[in-house]
Amino acid sequence: MIPHSLPPEDLPPKTTTALDAELRKQLEISTSQHFFEACDGPTQALLMQCRWTINVAEVLILVIYCSDQGRNWRVLNHIAIFAEYLSQFSAQAKVRVYPPCETEPPFDLRVDERSVHR
Repeated sequence: MIPHSLPPEDLPPKTTTALDAELRKQLEISTSQHFFEACDGPTQALLMQCRWTINVAEVLILVIYCSDQGRNWRVLNHIAIFAEYLSQFSAQAKVRVYPPCETEPPFDLRVDERSVHR
């Protein structure tokens, strides 16, 4: 176990409460709104064609669910642009794209990998 350099009162709690969950949800909603507003028109239009959310976990994750193969292809071709906008919120963030076929795994791209996918 790695020793913490923070005093105990500054460490995260060992368990979460209903209030913690509510605050996290509010943070996700607010971050989603700010992310969407930061995107250009074509990126917003593509997001509106999909189901998407931003999750606050160990890292910030933009999760995009594609309903058909055509949208999945457009999202994957646009993934570096999503990552570019998301990088404004966290250098540790990533984009996760779920294809329409549930038998295929999701595709993940960390924002620090975005230059490889341009």
